Amino acid sequence: MARISFAYQLAYRGPENKARLRDFLVRLAGREGYGIDELNYVICSDKYLLQINQAYLSHDYYTDIITFDLRETAGAIKGEIYISLDRVRDNAKTWRQPVYKELHRVIFHGLLHLCGYKDTLKADQALMHQKEDFYLGEYFRR
Repeated sequence: MARISFAYQLAYRGPENKARLRDFLVRLAGREGYGIDELNYVICSDKYLLQINQAYLSHDYYTDIITFDLRETAGAIKGEIYISLDRVRDNAKTWRQPVYKELHRVIFHGLLHLCGYKDTLKADQALMHQKEDFYLGEYFRR
């Protein structure tokens, strides 16, 4: 059974209806050919995520998400995903989206990374964005 958790480094309730979101994440992974063993989301501040970015990736800049694949062998997904709520809020303003929708985009984005999608090259970014839009549409259509 998939273990999916949400933790908060700051005062924030997180996404609504976490049970529904957990079920959807399991379905998303399944549609991409994966099962989930353990998936931990940490919603945090810019400052907190910057420290992680510097310590683990040697990057000295803000980002909206960092995904760590913790699988030791091939198989079900096991990972940690850190999301900056500050970046999500700024991106929501930039893209004129509600914060809750941008948060879900980033939540799905992290899981898509663990399903093997990259976003370094322009073509990879386009495919990732297409996948995010597809799953956002599926999730919010219900």
